[in-house]
Amino acid sequence: MKTLVIIGSLLATICTAQSIDKSQAERIAVLEDKRIDESSGLTQSLRDPQIFWTHNDSASAPCVYAISRTGKTLAKVRVPHAVNFDWEDMSSAKDAEGKPVLIIGDIGDNLFVRPSIQVYQIPEPALPGSAGNEALSAEPKIWHASYPDGHHNAETLLVHPLTLRVYIVTKTHDGHCSVYAFPKVLTDRKPMVLEKIIDLDFPARDHLGKRPRDACQTTAGCFSPDGSRLAIATYSFIHEWKISRGESLKDALKKEAHVIKPPLTSQMESLCYDADGETLWFTSEHLPTPLYRIRRS
Repeated sequence: MKTLVIIGSLLATICTAQSIDKSQAERIAVLEDKRIDESSGLTQSLRDPQIFWTHNDSASAPCVYAISRTGKTLAKVRVPHAVNFDWEDMSSAKDAEGKPVLIIGDIGDNLFVRPSIQVYQIPEPALPGSAGNEALSAEPKIWHASYPDGHHNAETLLVHPLTLRVYIVTKTHDGHCSVYAFPKVLTDRKPMVLEKIIDLDFPARDHLGKRPRDACQTTAGCFSPDGSRLAIATYSFIHEWKISRGESLKDALKKEAHVIKPPLTSQMESLCYDADGETLWFTSEHLPTPLYRIRRS
């Protein structure tokens, strides 16, 4: 028993050394719009870095919201021919022509019943003249995909900013999850089969106000704008990997992650990098919806 106590103390010391102090995280705003009550995805605008896009979770309208850093809603944009079965994450990128796009992951499957998941891509909307009116986005591209090994729940969508390859990280209660990739060439002619890249483990960890198993459940993720960093959030922590030039994602994820301990939130489910590639932003589901920033020392 004494040996276990010593090992536990050592692990706690290691985790503390890997974690960013809470004082480095700052609540920048609380979102004013009460319609954004389940902020489940967050990405920075490529049109204007002062703006973020977010969306609600399952069963909400198929809409994205542009928000300012002061928490004001600048636009509500509906995606035509879309259904929010379980929108869980989003990313921004530049398409093959260099135009900014938003990519939305309808990838949640809590009951493990969906025959396929779907991802929407729309040109990043220009902000309308009035924030009070609902705008309509351009026609979306819609990609359907299935897993090669059965049903999975997922809340993390990753889009590599340079290759534009789309990845999904599954979510489990015990932290044993996997990373899957869409084919390099996307097609809307028929559902695609995802490729399993690597298995990951997110261990249970203590965080005041959270259950240890909350640290096991992946909820969001993003690449930095230059592709040199990857962050994946759970309800309690943020895990970050550095990706060397020319290094594959699989090899990068084999390395030990740097663990960041954010402030306690109700249900952290959205995460993105700032344009500097180091600062992280995140929100939380449920009202009031905070907007947090984590700056590196």
